[in-house]
Amino acid sequence: MFYEDLTEYDYLAEDSFTDRESGFFALWYRPVYTRLNVGWLEAGRPYPTGPVPAGFIERLEAVQRIQWMNECLGTHECDLCPAGDGPEGNGEVRIPGRPGIAYAAPFLVTHYIAVHGYQPPSVFVDAVLAVDIDEWAATRWPDVPFPWVPDAVERLLE
Repeated sequence: MFYEDLTEYDYLAEDSFTDRESGFFALWYRPVYTRLNVGWLEAGRPYPTGPVPAGFIERLEAVQRIQWMNECLGTHECDLCPAGDGPEGNGEVRIPGRPGIAYAAPFLVTHYIAVHGYQPPSVFVDAVLAVDIDEWAATRWPDVPFPWVPDAVERLLE
């Protein structure tokens, strides 16, 4: 599934978070922020390559360990890897940017960066590096590791 970087995300109308500890609790809502695509790559489509700052991949991986976003029942295999050799992903990550902007990336984005040399936009890199990992990791249900969840959300409690 390909989307050009920094175009408006329109794959899902709502955002949903799953509690990483229970795996059963969830909340979903229609975002009031604008979501911009980052890292939605596809074989046969060009993408920017180049280095990322030291510690960036580790920071992004840390976010992915604590934020379970828009998980799907099916999986998507990296089609940049030889057939059958790529990892699979089934979710997304949200990174807050400037006020009113959140970056929407597929869960495979770290693989694309580490293995295929993808260079995400600098605004995304800066936003990832600005995430307070300790604060997000300390977040417990019913809160989620993302700062812009509206107060009036629908919650699935089991």
